[in-house]
Amino acid sequence: MAVKWIGGHSSSVLCLSVNKEGLVASGAERGELTLWDGGGTPAGQLQLPKADDVTSVVFSPQCPTRLYTSHGETISLLDVRSLKEPVEHFHVNEEEINCLAVNETDSFLAAADDSGAVKIMDLEKKKVIRSLRHSNICSSVVFRPQRPQSLVSCGLDMQVMLWNLQKARPLWTTNLQECQTDGAQSAGQFFNPPLAHSLSVASCGNVFGCGAQDGKVRIFRVTGSRFEQELEFQGHRLGVSQVLFMPEAYWLLTGGNDGKVLLWDVSSDVGKLQKSPAKSLQRRKVQAPASTRKNEKLTKVASDEHDRILPKLTIEHGEKVNWILCTEIKGSKRVLVADQSSSVSLYLLPEP
Repeated sequence: MAVKWIGGHSSSVLCLSVNKEGLVASGAERGELTLWDGGGTPAGQLQLPKADDVTSVVFSPQCPTRLYTSHGETISLLDVRSLKEPVEHFHVNEEEINCLAVNETDSFLAAADDSGAVKIMDLEKKKVIRSLRHSNICSSVVFRPQRPQSLVSCGLDMQVMLWNLQKARPLWTTNLQECQTDGAQSAGQFFNPPLAHSLSVASCGNVFGCGAQDGKVRIFRVTGSRFEQELEFQGHRLGVSQVLFMPEAYWLLTGGNDGKVLLWDVSSDVGKLQKSPAKSLQRRKVQAPASTRKNEKLTKVASDEHDRILPKLTIEHGEKVNWILCTEIKGSKRVLVADQSSSVSLYLLPEP
């Protein structure tokens, strides 16, 4: 059973973030922002200007009192010690912002919006230094751990892109529709295309996951200035709205439009490929049955993975998942879930 945090919002909760001290921030429709202590009691509330939906909240990795929020086309910087008026406003995006990300050195902020733009702000100079671009809505952007100038983005153009802030063009791009490995599913992609919704990078910085509208989770590995798909498996019956790597080695949480939250352990699959990632696809072919080696690309291998990779835990949440977050409360790992309701749900997670 879920524990419910209530009393913080009157509208649907859209996003969550947690700082190093365990303080949780939640953003909701109509400009509502709430801070929660570890016990689920509202520790502060703010109504942001114009009542635009709060679509993303992210704490500074370096300064736990600094909270960045996006509402409409605006980014606001808040001081959680005095949750009154925003400390600063930034107007750098032309359309509604969908996702904010701050790198681990707190030097750059990325804001992805409905126009497909990803605006990169230098937080010290307080100005835009790069404008990156998707051809459709950019739904998610995330910086890679241990690489403060490297980031990954994805969007409703079905593109996943790897960027370095020193260049205006992507280092590498993959179209999820073109890299379909399941032939049976490919025929149905016209009706259920793999629009990319969410990204998360593992703590190693070289492995990241992507959740898409076709219900699949894809795991990629970065090697130098490119990345390759390592795994693909069916995560949900409907679109995967959220993916989140936990701090542990390759444990992944996913949330879907089917109302489920799933916990996956891909450590054994990713671990097998660590020694020589460049040869991973070739090795997978060798390990496949002889019938699949000659004339088929990776269809059977992908199908085998699909059957073999099963969730370690299934949470029947029941509502479309807007955001998921993992944090430790009272010595135990919890997953926090935001959905269409005005409350935040908590579930206990097993220890890896």
